[in-house]
Amino acid sequence: MPRGTAVDQPWMGALRSWRELKEQLQALQDSEREHTEALQLLKRQLAETKSSTKSLRTTIGEAFERLHRLLRERQKAMLEELEADTARTLTDIEQKVQRYSQQLRKVQEGAQILQERLAETDRHTFLAGMASLSERLKGKIHETNLTYEDFPTSKYTGPLQYTIWKSLFQDIHPVPAALTLDPGTAHQRLILSDDCTIVAYGNLHPQPLQDSPKRFDVEVSVLGSEAFSSGVHYWEVVVAEKTQWVIGLAHEAASRKGSIQIQPSRGFYCIVMHDGNQYSACTEPWTRLNVRDKLDKVGVFLDYDQGLLIFYNADDMSWLYTFREKFPGKLCSYFSPGQSHANGKNVQPLRINTVRI
Repeated sequence: MPRGTAVDQPWMGALRSWRELKEQLQALQDSEREHTEALQLLKRQLAETKSSTKSLRTTIGEAFERLHRLLRERQKAMLEELEADTARTLTDIEQKVQRYSQQLRKVQEGAQILQERLAETDRHTFLAGMASLSERLKGKIHETNLTYEDFPTSKYTGPLQYTIWKSLFQDIHPVPAALTLDPGTAHQRLILSDDCTIVAYGNLHPQPLQDSPKRFDVEVSVLGSEAFSSGVHYWEVVVAEKTQWVIGLAHEAASRKGSIQIQPSRGFYCIVMHDGNQYSACTEPWTRLNVRDKLDKVGVFLDYDQGLLIFYNADDMSWLYTFREKFPGKLCSYFSPGQSHANGKNVQPLRINTVRI
């Protein structure tokens, strides 16, 4: 046995044990740090959630209170209108009752005079009274000519709740905006309606449109005419019977030339329908959306100042996805109907849904 080997072995074993303990300590310290950071994050999220919940309670309460106030105001206005209609109608009827009562008394007086004359049996007396009869009957004969306007009950019956809703619509904000498309940004294969609210992919040759820095040359896309730099906005897009589309927002200064990656880092905040029945948010990477039924209409809500862009199923206003961003500049609504196919798939257009009241 080499000299010192028997003595060194315990020390080497102890050294290995020390190193293992050191490594375990380091692992525990790392775990402690990670747990501490995780707890701090959870506590921060707990505080933020409580704060957000309190703020959202206020927001919900204010929204419903505004609706309640509008309903109370509309109820008050309708009741006042009803009272005015009632007073006007009753006054008209009462005036007619008074006039016709007076006329009735005169008619009755005239009838009495004629009955007395007809009851006269002496011929000479009968003939002698005829001369003054005409004078006595003046003002005693009246034509009825009664005109009567029905009380306007129809204003207060029928589809009353729908009538009230329509009257409230002008006071509700935001409501689906009447956006229009900017033809100057449209890809050459896109066809826009005359009122610039519908866009479809054309299978024909590209249209001979003048190129410009504003126009998309590869992506079959088009922007809305209005640029948003503040405020709250909402619009709806009809996407029924399609198998592919992209809608959302784009920075006004975002590139429109060449193949574009539709993602926030490139200035695009969108959701997409792909593969016929799949929906995703165009994040990095894409985020698959939990959509139960095929979408027919998508709502897009922008609160620019709060940095919120929220997508909804506009048929039932169920939530689809939220982008939270600090928008650096003006934003335009973005639309891509996708390419249509010879087999008839995806031929339907995208249409901006305008609610007309």
